[in-house]
Amino acid sequence: MTLKRCPWCLDDEKNLNYHDNEWGTPNFNENSLFEFLVLETFQTGLSWKIIINKREDIKKAFSDFDFKKIANYDLNKINLLLKNKNIIRNKLKIESTVLNAKAFIKVQQKEKSFSNYIWGFVNEKTIQNKFNTPKEIPKHSKLSKIISKDLKKRGFKFVGPIVTYSFIQAIGIVNDHLTSCFRYKELKNKI
Repeated sequence: MTLKRCPWCLDDEKNLNYHDNEWGTPNFNENSLFEFLVLETFQTGLSWKIIINKREDIKKAFSDFDFKKIANYDLNKINLLLKNKNIIRNKLKIESTVLNAKAFIKVQQKEKSFSNYIWGFVNEKTIQNKFNTPKEIPKHSKLSKIISKDLKKRGFKFVGPIVTYSFIQAIGIVNDHLTSCFRYKELKNKI
């Protein structure tokens, strides 16, 4: 029997693996949350397929997404990253990653963890959407606008409502797997 999946993941093995094992799974791990924030900001204006296929190169270039190390990147490191042909060489995205690492640490200091902060918007409970077709899934939501505004107030960059919605989808704050997808049923009762 073939498992039914969301159609966006079917044309690429890495996308399929990401869909089946990560996307939409409630995530509370600080390093992983920062990784998804970086990946979603790098996706701005690009397809997810490009990002997922460059994920390991981006991870290697950005110190395994160690936000403490990234927060200390200087101009020399940024210039090295701009020469790295294996990643997305967008100066604003690279600089925003450094700024976001600093903002991430500030949130941790104020809220005890970034996880407490981001999951606090939904009282640590996933919003279970019930979409039957890809066209029903929004690009942003009231919640993503609220979170985006707060992230910006805290010094984060490249976190508009659309990027923020993609981020909260990835980390499981919203379950946007189609109702026909096997992952929807698996994740529906997670939290």
